[in-house]
Amino acid sequence: MLVLLHSGGIPLSWLLAIALLLAAALYASVGHGGASAYLALMGLWGLLPEQMKPIALVFNTAVSLVAMVAYYRQGYFQAVLFRPLALTSVPAAFLGGWIQLTQPVFHAILALTLVVAAVRLLFEPHQRTRVIHPLPTLAATGMGAGLGFLAGLVGIGGGIFLTPILILRGWACTRTAAAVSAAFILVNSLAGLAGWISRGQRIPVEAWLWLPVVLVGGVLGARWGSRHAKPVFLCRLLTMVLLTAAAKFVWT
Repeated sequence: MLVLLHSGGIPLSWLLAIALLLAAALYASVGHGGASAYLALMGLWGLLPEQMKPIALVFNTAVSLVAMVAYYRQGYFQAVLFRPLALTSVPAAFLGGWIQLTQPVFHAILALTLVVAAVRLLFEPHQRTRVIHPLPTLAATGMGAGLGFLAGLVGIGGGIFLTPILILRGWACTRTAAAVSAAFILVNSLAGLAGWISRGQRIPVEAWLWLPVVLVGGVLGARWGSRHAKPVFLCRLLTMVLLTAAAKFVWT
């Protein structure tokens, strides 16, 4: 656990910064903001839910924007997929961001989210040759509302679930799914932040202290992911972190 690491005289804050940079790079490479990883790392670090949620949303906003720009420049973004998803996800994310959960409930939902994120990373769907079908409007609006609410409630962007759904249902190829998910995460994270701030809550100063590190990781990962293969080894490593953090939230 990160709270116990202090190897070779390296300050714990540096270890956390390195972990955040790697997490941002990994997630941005597949069009995600990385909130599930940030929440896991901050949970291991010992931060409180009222600190974790807004920090994760700030990081998610920044990294998903970087990822979206990178994939958009490569021509993978499709507005026709994004619009119906965003239509219902934004108000739902605002509502979720407005709600402040008690610590046990937050831990339970977050643990489940981290387990799903870990399984999703462990069984990362590979690109296959398949016919791409149009995304039904009803399915898009329903999915957008559900994922948007979860995004605001816990402090994730929803892309960790959206990407595999789009791919496995044949609604998008891998990189198009990444591009659409990045935009989806961006608008949901902004809406979740708006909901949080509307309650009169503040954004912890740690968000701005660690943001440059996360941005560097996001830029590196997005540039690589929009052009090259996915970092499979880091996916496996991050899966272990997510599962460890999930276990911590269940037992505390």
